[in-house]
Amino acid sequence: MVAGPPRSDVTVPACVAALAAGRPVRAVWENELGGLTFEVGADPDRCFVKWAPPDSGLDLTEETVRLSWAVAFTPVPRVLDQGADGDGSWLVTAALPGQSAVADRWKAEPRTAVTAVGEGLRALHEALPVAECPFSWAAEDRLADARRRAAQGRVDATRWDPAHRPLGVDRALAVLAETPPHDRLVVCHGDSCAPNTLIGEDGRWSAHVDLGRLGVADRWADLAIATWSTEWNYGPGWEGLLLDAYGVRPDPDRMRYYRLLWDLGD
Repeated sequence: MVAGPPRSDVTVPACVAALAAGRPVRAVWENELGGLTFEVGADPDRCFVKWAPPDSGLDLTEETVRLSWAVAFTPVPRVLDQGADGDGSWLVTAALPGQSAVADRWKAEPRTAVTAVGEGLRALHEALPVAECPFSWAAEDRLADARRRAAQGRVDATRWDPAHRPLGVDRALAVLAETPPHDRLVVCHGDSCAPNTLIGEDGRWSAHVDLGRLGVADRWADLAIATWSTEWNYGPGWEGLLLDAYGVRPDPDRMRYYRLLWDLGD
C-alpha cells in the first residue's frame, strides 16, 4: 500500500482509546508498515496519536527524541506522551496550525503547495544547527544498514521504483558504493515527502511533522525525495518549482544517487 488517509474503516487500538479518554477519535493517516495516526479531540486541546504495531519495525522512541531536540529551533510537534505495551507503541503530540500539503485543498492548488514545501524545507535546513545535532542520516550510515539488511535477505527490490528494479540488490549496492561529495551538510528532515509539510491559511509553510529519521546529511538527501514526491502527489512537472522555491539549481547526479538510496531504505 501507499501511505495516505485510511482507505477502509480502522479499529482504534485500545491504548489510543484510553489516551482519548472519551474524546472523539479520527484516523487520519496510515503508512506502509501498518502504523496509524489519529486526531483526538478538538481545539484548543486537540492532539495527534501516532501508533505502531509491535511487528512493524517502527521505533517511535527515535522520533520522540528527535522531536524533543528539534522543537527548540523550528516548528515541529511538541511531545506530550510516549509509551508502549504488548499491542504496540504510541507517541502523542500537540496539534500545530496548518494542513498537510496533500490535503484536498492544497492538491487542488499544486503551485502554492509545492512552493510551500520548497520554502519550508529550506527554512528547516537553515534553522536546525548542524554542530549541535546528535543524530546522523549520512549516506554512509544508511548504506551500511542497507548492506546488513541485504545480507539478511531483507531488501525487497520489487517494492522499488520501476526505474531501479532492473538493477537488482547487488548492482544497486555497487552503484551506491561511490557516495557523491557533500554539497552542503544540513540537519535533514529524513522523510521530506510533501505530506510532511504543513501549510497555513496564508498558503505558506507552517510546520513539519514525521521526523523519525532526522539527522545530519547532505541536503540533497532531502531534496531528492522532496522533488520526487511532487510527482507522486501532484503529477509531473513540479520538481523545478520546488528547487526554485528552495533556492538551488538542479543536481541530477545527486538526485539519482539519493533516490536509489531511498529505495534501499528500511
